[in-house]
Amino acid sequence: MTAGAAGDAVARLVRDEGTRVLATLIRVTGSVDIAEDAAQDAVVRALRTWPADGVPDNPRAWLLVTAKRRAIDILRREARRAGKEAGSVDLTDHEPARDDLLRLVFTCCHPTLAVQTQVALALRTLGGLSTAEVARGLLVPEATMAKRLTRAKQKIAQARIPYRVPADEELPDRLAGVAATVYLIFNEGYAAGAGEDLVRVTLTTEAVRLARLLAELMPDEPTVLGLLALLLLHDSRRETRLDAAGRQVLLADQDRSRWDAELIREGVELVGAGLRRTPDTPNSYVVQAAIAACHALAPRYPETNWAAITSWYDVLLTVQDTQVTRLNRAVAVAELHGAAAGLALVDALDGLADYPWWHATRAELLRRTGRPDLARAAYERALALGLNAPQAEHVRHQLVDL
Repeated sequence: MTAGAAGDAVARLVRDEGTRVLATLIRVTGSVDIAEDAAQDAVVRALRTWPADGVPDNPRAWLLVTAKRRAIDILRREARRAGKEAGSVDLTDHEPARDDLLRLVFTCCHPTLAVQTQVALALRTLGGLSTAEVARGLLVPEATMAKRLTRAKQKIAQARIPYRVPADEELPDRLAGVAATVYLIFNEGYAAGAGEDLVRVTLTTEAVRLARLLAELMPDEPTVLGLLALLLLHDSRRETRLDAAGRQVLLADQDRSRWDAELIREGVELVGAGLRRTPDTPNSYVVQAAIAACHALAPRYPETNWAAITSWYDVLLTVQDTQVTRLNRAVAVAELHGAAAGLALVDALDGLADYPWWHATRAELLRRTGRPDLARAAYERALALGLNAPQAEHVRHQLVDL
């Protein structure tokens, strides 16, 4: 392994373990801000020393001890600033750390916080995104996002929002926000809203891990079964979504022999379990996972069962009737009945003028129906609205072909 590759591997390890350390620190210090400062200090020290000295046998323990020392220093400094006797600060941890990330996701998604604030806080703390990245992903100015995150942390402290997994009777009311947040973390990793990378493996891996923790906590809950199935089925294609040069590879062109068969098997089984538990009322995550399963089980792209996928989208619309869902259904209709049929559905949608994928989808269907000038304008509009680097390169390649 080259020095550069080794350094990258260390950086990934530090980021992965740093999130778990942060979760534990928030529990033992009771402060998101102090925990973030201490965890960041430990991360910086690790990135400075590990490449030269070697990775410790227990990286997480090293980070946690280092971060706790920093947290103690911060607490003592704040005590002196407040004119109090600093004394000894005890951060001895007597609780198992296994569920700290789960505690943190439920804290971030507490119902007293606005939904957008829940998502922003979870992306910042659990997803490890910078404030600028969270702002870009949620389409708000960075200064606005910084204020929103500060207010959220203050509210957690002032309202004494408990840092715990809720009691069983509280779980159903809290699950929707938690599931949505985990799904958004996965989506940001699966197809980043901006930046140089199409895939951010740290985020997708963390989202899958959180979904598995939820499945352990609520093994018979359809939302959890569907969520985990959906993430696994999408993640099964990870290795084939970029070529050797880092360019995006579309679903139709991916090497299906390299898809992760074990993840597909597990995902399909979870879909079956979710469907058995929702015989009368569809669950949106289970239905989306069923759509993903149709793609995963097709031996080749031309053998995709577009009729089944279109039917599943019809079911999804009964519980999640959004313009994006209708856009995705239009793509399936285009494959089933032809580009003109899909284009008619796309053009009938409202409210997506600022959504780059509405323009990119429309451009592709215009291209297929022999209208290159209109297709070119739609591709250019998609680029102007912002895509990550591999997606933008693909769209520019389509423009060159036109």
